[in-house]
This record gives sequence, C-alpha cells and structure tokens, in this order.
Amino acid sequence: MADTIPDFTDDERHTVTQTLFERYMRVTPIELGEAEIELVPDSKKLTDCPVLYWEGRGAHFVVFKLGDNRFRGQFFYSDAQQYGTGHDFFDSLGDCVVTLLRVQSDHEREMQRLSEGLTKVGASDEDDGNPIII
Repeated sequence: MADTIPDFTDDERHTVTQTLFERYMRVTPIELGEAEIELVPDSKKLTDCPVLYWEGRGAHFVVFKLGDNRFRGQFFYSDAQQYGTGHDFFDSLGDCVVTLLRVQSDHEREMQRLSEGLTKVGASDEDDGNPIII
C-alpha cells in the first residue's frame, strides 16, 4: 500500500451523493476531510486517510478511504455512541455507504423500539404485583 492514500475521486463523491439522495430524497451536503486511523487493529501506527462526512436523521456519518477500492464506514451520535458496520473494510464504496445507512436505520429502529417499550407500562404481573414492561 502506498504511503499516501489518494483523495476521493469525483466519481466516488458522486456515488455517495446519489446514494444519499436515494435514501433521504433530498440533496445531503457531504464534506471532505482527513482522519488519522489505525489501518491494522492494535498496530498503534496511524495513517492519514481521506474522509467523507455527512449528517442525517440525527446521526453523523464518516466513510474512510483506506486505499484504492477500500473503504470503512461508521456513524455516531456522540463520542460515547460510535457504531461501525461489522466489516473491517469494503471493496465497493456503494456497498459501504448502503450498509452504513442500513445499520444506522436498524439501530435507530431498535432504539425507538426500546424507548417505546420502556415507556409503556402494562397491567400488573399476577405473580408478584409488579408492572409488566411491554
């Protein structure tokens, strides 16, 4: 792998812009940036990588370019709430972005389900008289 990872190409940025438009049905601004990340887990060696960043549905998204046709994505709500896709990398930017959006959507749906479950109290449990959480 070369020491310098090339920036996102115009075609790659277009792929992300188009995918986000299909997801949100509106133009979503993306920002270019750079991040230092460990390309190899536990290596302690940091590498500068180009990053695409956007916000949507209350979450912040980043896609790291790790090399030619190598991408990693994550989303976060705060420093303490950061989530990945479960994949070390993707060899397709489109697959990376679509998977990232699906994982975030699944996470959002699960958090909503848990939130609703914690706020709905049902009838008392016949065995111990405590309320049942639905």
